[in-house]
Amino acid sequence: MSHPWSLGPFVRPEGANPVLEPRSSTDFFCPMRKQSVKWEEGDVFNPAAVATGEKIVVLYRAEDKSGVGIGKRTSRIGYAESTDGLSFSRSSVPVLYPCDDAFKEIDWPGGCEDPRVAMTEEGQYVMLYTSWNRKKPRLSVATSWDLKHWTKHGLAFLKAYDGRFADMPSKSASILTKVKDGRLVIDKVDGKYFMYWGEYAVHAAVSENLVDWYPVLDEKRQLKKLALPRKGYFDSQMTECGPPAVRTKHGIVLLYNGKNERGIKGDTLYHAGAYCGGQLLFDKADPCKVVGRLNKPFFVPEASFEKSGQYADGTVFIEGLAYYKRKLYLYYGCADSRVGVAVCADIENIF
Repeated sequence: MSHPWSLGPFVRPEGANPVLEPRSSTDFFCPMRKQSVKWEEGDVFNPAAVATGEKIVVLYRAEDKSGVGIGKRTSRIGYAESTDGLSFSRSSVPVLYPCDDAFKEIDWPGGCEDPRVAMTEEGQYVMLYTSWNRKKPRLSVATSWDLKHWTKHGLAFLKAYDGRFADMPSKSASILTKVKDGRLVIDKVDGKYFMYWGEYAVHAAVSENLVDWYPVLDEKRQLKKLALPRKGYFDSQMTECGPPAVRTKHGIVLLYNGKNERGIKGDTLYHAGAYCGGQLLFDKADPCKVVGRLNKPFFVPEASFEKSGQYADGTVFIEGLAYYKRKLYLYYGCADSRVGVAVCADIENIF
């Protein structure tokens, strides 16, 4: 059941999905392997999205076929653009990938995964993605002015608290945004940038420059937990942050990916292990205070390619949100194998 504050409904356009699928026709000379690879022939999924001018750009995770099993391949970030949000033209080469650079210790050999992208008022793009060295997944930062040429800045939490959290596993960062002059742009709280992040709990972090992030701590100087999985609900195992959070007239809405626990610990109405879309509402003035939460998912796996794929339990993994021509376009990974889109046209009471 939805609430007056929640975003939606999000409707899958008839006949449009999946909007991106794997392809074996594109080759890329990999500086890590020192050879040409078919970088997106395995699976394409978990996309970021941003509206820029008269188009939507989707930056998607693409896997080659260098290994077998989730997390065993190499991921690179591909580029696709569209004027209607449904039909895309794609770059033949990735725009962010493991390279022979200062960051190979964190990017090799697993690569660059699961991007989220947001835009500043000045038009700079900020990407938070997972660096996967097959030891620890960790949040990294990259910036760009054109969405095609990216500058890597390394680990998001490297400098915070004398490096206390530099080696901690971290994932899934959702920077706070707002609608201004018809664009979805990065917002601030008390003069600082703000983001939600995390898998097994929703955490927060702040930054003064969008590159160096400081996790928000509780009174015991531990990571502050803003929201946790709930026994018996669709999000009983994980509350993994989704696309950039959005400030609305009701407060701050965070879309997240709830993973359903198996057995009686989960919600038996949904497939065990499945990821479904949830929503949290945070206080207007205090972005760490939860004031609303959906008890049922607003978005669930429905199509066959959402229910089965590389991720056998099915998932609609929401990760990209674009505000385009007065509509919200939600892009998501389909069972870790394809990319889909759903559209919300009812935004009159949101912003």
